[in-house]
Amino acid sequence: MSGGYRPDGLSRISFEFSTGVGRIGIRLNREIEPLAEYQHSMELVGRVRVQSAVRAFAFDAVIFPVAPAVMATVMAVVFLSLGHIETTQAQTGAGRLRRDADALADSVRIARAAGTELRIEVAGVDDAVRLAMLQRWAEEAARATVVDGRFPLREARVWINEIDSRDRSPVPWGQTSRRGLPSVLLYVRRGASYEELRADWTAVHEFSHLFHPYLDDEGRWMAEGLASYFQNVLRAQMGVLDADEAWRRLDAGFRRGETARSEGRLDAVSRDRGGTMRVYWAGAAYWLEMDLALRHAHDSSLIEVLGRYAHCCLDGNAYVAPSDWVVELDRIVGASVFLPAYRRYAAMQRFPSLDASYRALGIERADAGLRFSDRGEGAALRAAIMGKLEKAASR
Repeated sequence: MSGGYRPDGLSRISFEFSTGVGRIGIRLNREIEPLAEYQHSMELVGRVRVQSAVRAFAFDAVIFPVAPAVMATVMAVVFLSLGHIETTQAQTGAGRLRRDADALADSVRIARAAGTELRIEVAGVDDAVRLAMLQRWAEEAARATVVDGRFPLREARVWINEIDSRDRSPVPWGQTSRRGLPSVLLYVRRGASYEELRADWTAVHEFSHLFHPYLDDEGRWMAEGLASYFQNVLRAQMGVLDADEAWRRLDAGFRRGETARSEGRLDAVSRDRGGTMRVYWAGAAYWLEMDLALRHAHDSSLIEVLGRYAHCCLDGNAYVAPSDWVVELDRIVGASVFLPAYRRYAAMQRFPSLDASYRALGIERADAGLRFSDRGEGAALRAAIMGKLEKAASR
């Protein structure tokens, strides 16, 4: 999910500020969009971490619903007071400073690929073995997005926070932030195993958002559709998913989109932040169609074109109008592929037909499942899209 929207309406906040007594960093395990973007009251329930140059501690914090302006004032007063308490009680011994510096260094891992860099930071995990496991999991998921040996962005950051959660998912929440250094925020259920994390789709979904510029609400169907498509394709290419299972999961998403109750043009529904299942999976259908078109007529693929766009033109913080973005993708291809389909999908009043795409792939729907043809171009095309790839090693 890119931005702060979540189907249950939960939002999140993250920021840092400076006081007269030192720089204070504050993170909550619930991130929200800037208060100015919301005209209603909110509730924040999270775990606050306050850290000075020499000492850090964490505690539970609850802020009850108030007007945004009042909330901002209250938060500032509370956090400034905490910063004063923290710094006046700080231990300044050289040994403590050295231990804190070592702990901070251990919590950060730099993943590099052909001049691009991903800074992976884990908060609040003291166990060295678990810390290394979380970093390894995040790097592996991020490397699914490596194209031509490089990450989509020259520099990005990953924040991993462990949280107590009754959600069965090992990653109850993920988000992509485009303020400052582009960042992927991942909230991991405390105690989730490496196997559980690796099998989960959330991290790959969020890292896939780094392939595109900020498209605003009008382009949400494209952004979330791309991430929903790639969360299956890239995990199959990683070897995490069996290829046929990846197609089944993609089809399950399409079925959710088909049965969603949503009316109006797709771009309008996207702009109004409604029709979540239709927005995500109609968008995924668009990218599947584009991938097939590129492979059929242009000796290319979706991930190849996005990799070339990332190398020449992608600014992780910049807003680009969706129509302008697809024009750039067509320029890279040297043919009009993306724009006509973009206009057609944006104007759709209902979920798109998958018939042509499934025929090309040799896929037939059978009751609640799928049948796969083992002959002809369809089988080869499915294997080309979902086949396991060797990604560049860490260095």
